[in-house]
Amino acid sequence: MKLASLKSGRDGRLVVVSRDLTRCADATHIAPTLQAALDNWKRTAPRLETLAEEVELGSVPTERFHEHECASPLPRAYQWADGSAYVNHVELVRKARGADMPETFWTDPLMYQGGSDSFLGPRDNIPLAEESWGCDLEGEVAVITGDVSSGATYEDAQRAIRLIMLANDVSLCNLIPNELGKGFGFFQSKPSSAFSPVAVTPDELGPMWDGDRLNGVLSVKLNGEPFGKASTRVDMTFDFPTLIVHAARTRPLSAGTIVGSGTVSNRGEDGGPGKSIAEGGVGYSCIAELRMVETITQGAPKTGFLKRGDRVEIDMQDDRGRSMFGRIDQTVGEG
Repeated sequence: MKLASLKSGRDGRLVVVSRDLTRCADATHIAPTLQAALDNWKRTAPRLETLAEEVELGSVPTERFHEHECASPLPRAYQWADGSAYVNHVELVRKARGADMPETFWTDPLMYQGGSDSFLGPRDNIPLAEESWGCDLEGEVAVITGDVSSGATYEDAQRAIRLIMLANDVSLCNLIPNELGKGFGFFQSKPSSAFSPVAVTPDELGPMWDGDRLNGVLSVKLNGEPFGKASTRVDMTFDFPTLIVHAARTRPLSAGTIVGSGTVSNRGEDGGPGKSIAEGGVGYSCIAELRMVETITQGAPKTGFLKRGDRVEIDMQDDRGRSMFGRIDQTVGEG
C-alpha cells in the first residue's frame, strides 16, 4: 500500500493512496496520523491494507490525490538517522581533498543524526537565506522502521522495515568544513530535508525490493535537465538492515525512526569516478559529487551550488514508467 500525509496541523492527515497516485481515501478512522499508525502497526496495518484494496476496487469514497497538498509522509519524526551506504561517495570526498580513506569505512557505516522536527513537504520551497552557504540537493532512499530493540540482529532489522520513500537531504556544503573541523558533527550545515509524497510498503514494490535494498533508478533533474540516473542497488555497500543494526547497536529505535541511505552514488564503468549523463554516465545525485569529480579530473570544481530559483526534481519509476513514490519537486527560495 501507499500512504501519505496531507497537510493538516503539525503531523498531517493520513490517507491511503491508489497505486497510480491519482486518488486517495481518508484513513483517519483507522489512525489520525502516520505516526499513530506506526505506533500500533499490528492493529492498523491490516485495516489500512483493506482500505487500500477498497480504493483500488472503487468501493469506498475517494478524493483526487494532489502531490502538492502533501507534507512529507512523516512531517516530523522522533528520529532521522542518515547513513552513507554508498561508500563510493565518501571515497570521492576524501580523494578530492587528497586524503586517504580508512579501510574501516568499507566495514563500518558512517551515520549522523539529523534534525527531524521540521521536514519540508515534497513540493515546498527550499529556504535559503544565504547563497554563499552552498546549498545542495542530495537524492537518497529512506526507510521508516517500527520499534527496534537495542542490539537488534540483522533479521530483526529486516522485519522492522515498515515503509520506503525517497529523500532530498538538503545540505549547506560551505558550512560543513568548519562544523566537521570542530570534531562534533553536522548541525547548521544540515537544514530541513524533504521526502517523497508517498511512503510505500515493501510488498507493494514487488521485485524492486528484495528485503534489504531498493532496486531502481533514482531520477534527479536540475532545472528540468537530467542530472542523475543512478541505480539504488548498484554500489550500495551497506544495505538497510545493516544500517538499522548499526543505529540500534547501543540504543533502541522508536517506531517512526527514519533511516537514510546517504547520497546514491555509482562508480564509472571503469571503476573510477562516475561520469555525467552528457558524457554517457549515470550522472550524480548531488552537486557536491560532480564538484569532487571535477576537482579530481580538472584540478578544481567548476559547477556552482544551487541558487534561488533553481528547481530540483527527484523521482523513481517502475518498469512501466509509473512514478512509485510521487515526485519531490522543489524550488530554492528565500530563507
